[in-house]
Amino acid sequence: MKNYNTIVIGGGPAGLAASKCASANGNKVLLIEREARLGGILKQCIHDGFGVTRFKQKLTGPEYAQKEIDALMTTDVEVSLLTYVTKIVPSKGGYVLTLVSRSGVEDVFTNKLILSTGCRERTSKQVAIHGTNPAGVITSGTAQYYINVLGKMPTQNCVILGSGDIGLIMARRITLEDGHVEGVYEVKSTPSGLTRNIVQCLNDYDIPLHLSHTVTRLFGVDRLEAVEVAQVNDVFTPIKGTERIIKCDALILSVGLIPENELASSLKIQLNPKTKGPLCDQTMMTLKDNIYCCGNALHVNDLADYVSESGETAGNHAAQTSESHMRRLCPVSFNSNFGYVIPSHIDLDGELSNVIFYFRSSKDLFNQRLTITVDDIQVFSRAYSNLRPPEMERIIVNLAKNKNCSSIKLQLEDVG
Repeated sequence: MKNYNTIVIGGGPAGLAASKCASANGNKVLLIEREARLGGILKQCIHDGFGVTRFKQKLTGPEYAQKEIDALMTTDVEVSLLTYVTKIVPSKGGYVLTLVSRSGVEDVFTNKLILSTGCRERTSKQVAIHGTNPAGVITSGTAQYYINVLGKMPTQNCVILGSGDIGLIMARRITLEDGHVEGVYEVKSTPSGLTRNIVQCLNDYDIPLHLSHTVTRLFGVDRLEAVEVAQVNDVFTPIKGTERIIKCDALILSVGLIPENELASSLKIQLNPKTKGPLCDQTMMTLKDNIYCCGNALHVNDLADYVSESGETAGNHAAQTSESHMRRLCPVSFNSNFGYVIPSHIDLDGELSNVIFYFRSSKDLFNQRLTITVDDIQVFSRAYSNLRPPEMERIIVNLAKNKNCSSIKLQLEDVG
């Protein structure tokens, strides 16, 4: 059986960064990727805007991925493509993974495990649209793959359900390829995507955004022929009398992303009900010792730059932290104005001088002050004029003087 200090599952931006950093710290590293190429979803994201924070320049998704792959190739990381992890079993001093690849089935052992498995899109089955089951109902990521990778147009006249960022970007992409987007329909009263994507992808191309609307029915036998849309009330129930039929050959879904955590669940790692990713400390270690999680498998990020950052955090600490390190975990609490806060715990015996917190607000908020208190003593404060749930925030806090605390609390409060 081959032995590794660290095994990373998932070769997207988080996995690439984690593998590079673990190797740079002297670990023998195996990076496992189920696809034929590294890079994750970035391979099909040909729009620019990646890398502004990390590389100080605007890059397309493939350009960003290639920079990370080039950096990985300077290390001793062993890469296994077209490889699936079918089972993970705890073993003395680590974990045994069963892998299935072109070479067959094999078991490998690792002391540390990093989960960077990314996220998946919600499908039509998860939003329960009535009607038939015709071809032409696809996710926005699938539409992106058809156009950007295969060079095939999946639609000439479509409706987009949901205002997630990928859906907004595909509305523009389809328009640029001579397709027609009748409109983007969002069940909530506020958009789900970033403000810049609303402006650049919809407003700049005169694509209408219909808030508080949803698709209620599909029509068509072999291929989608039309959809029924309706306005919804405050509890998202369609309002009778507002229905209308729109002829189209495709319904493109952009109704949310879910972290891929089947492997985490199989290991009985406790998941965060808000993010659907594992609970973790500031090193990205989950509540299961020596298992780390990073990138979109931990929580859905806005920027690939922050996905890579969390991968670096996981890779560095996986390599540097002793396998026998005993943690003193202090839970992080927060008030109802937060949608979630990462990390969920702070290891008081870990690195505390530069603790990175990622958070989202629970609703649109204005004129807010964020405060962090440790044992009811304020250690951090920052004002925000505007907070929106689609836009993730990031702060760095020094907690080095708080090694013996019993409570850490974040508050968002109106300053008038």
